[in-house]
Amino acid sequence: MAGGPPKALLSTGPQSLRDMPHPLAGSSSEEAVGGDSTPSPDLLMARSFGDKDLILPNGGTPAGTSSPASSSSLLNRLQLDDDIDGETRDLFVTVDDPKKHVCTMETYITYRITTKSTRVEFDLPEYSVRRRYQDFDWLRNKLEESQPTHLIPDLNAYKKQGMALLSRVGESVKHVTGGYKLRSRPLEFAAIGDYLDTFALKLGTIDRIAQRIIKEEIEYLVELREYGPVYSTWSALEGELSEPLEGVSACIGNCSTALEELTDGVTEEFLPVLREYILYSDSMKNVLKKRDQVQAEYETKLEAVALRKEDRPKVPADVEKCQDRMECFNADLKADMERWQGNKRHDFRQLLVGLADKNIQYYEKCLMAWESIIPLLQEKQETK
Repeated sequence: MAGGPPKALLSTGPQSLRDMPHPLAGSSSEEAVGGDSTPSPDLLMARSFGDKDLILPNGGTPAGTSSPASSSSLLNRLQLDDDIDGETRDLFVTVDDPKKHVCTMETYITYRITTKSTRVEFDLPEYSVRRRYQDFDWLRNKLEESQPTHLIPDLNAYKKQGMALLSRVGESVKHVTGGYKLRSRPLEFAAIGDYLDTFALKLGTIDRIAQRIIKEEIEYLVELREYGPVYSTWSALEGELSEPLEGVSACIGNCSTALEELTDGVTEEFLPVLREYILYSDSMKNVLKKRDQVQAEYETKLEAVALRKEDRPKVPADVEKCQDRMECFNADLKADMERWQGNKRHDFRQLLVGLADKNIQYYEKCLMAWESIIPLLQEKQETK
């Protein structure tokens, strides 16, 4: 997750996160996980519990105190000052290294949050702290409440079909009984809605096909692991052919290792990014629906004013306020969509290039393995 210089947009006057109490304040298990921390200015959120003022959830310790761990996330490979579509990034926050904690009363998982920045407001260039899932969920809910006009991605990486079906049914019922009817969505936002529907549909198709391919590759891998040892067993019964047979067995073993690396790479790096962007598109659709509700509310109030029996009806303050909300929604939604499109192009460029490299490496390893036993087979033929 990257942050850059703020853009001048219309503001809805959101409530500061400093004023939002955290529901997990005072949790002994959280304090044990977080430990002593040196908070960074942009990441502090104050909360109160009883007579104590606590810092949560983004206080951090210098990252050097935390053990390094590699991450397969595409976004975690970004570096400071990367130029993405002409925008220099000076703040990066990565979430990785999940760890399981077993306590007397509960078992939970924490994640490492690493913040890197070149901003002068930070005392150190890097901070690290560990937090639980509840902290992320609380932060997302508060962001969604305080920033209703902006895109707040979903936290759930996987969707259950049953829950998705119930959600769609619930949305349909809510739309019918909600009491609002939109005249017509502006063309630019109608185009955004159509794009998001098509984008999610295409990614879903790619995800399903990729899963079928992975399933077939895993089945093929199982057969290769059974196939290779057969040659090794056979070589024990053949005197002159033992060396070539052992070579074929080793070659098949190398090919199976290369296939396993390819399958793991697609499973751990390619598919998660696809599913993450499907969730992003769903989150953008939700923001678009909220914008439609505000527009419908504005149109309804405007019609009510027009129906009044006055020659020059005065526009009430609540109508003007509703119009301001709609304009804020429009500006924020377009800005978020533009920023999301830029990040998407960058991410998918790296994702597809990485996928191509993995396939090339797989076939190169297989080719090298089979070419390595050709001299051995030719030598046996010349000996005869």
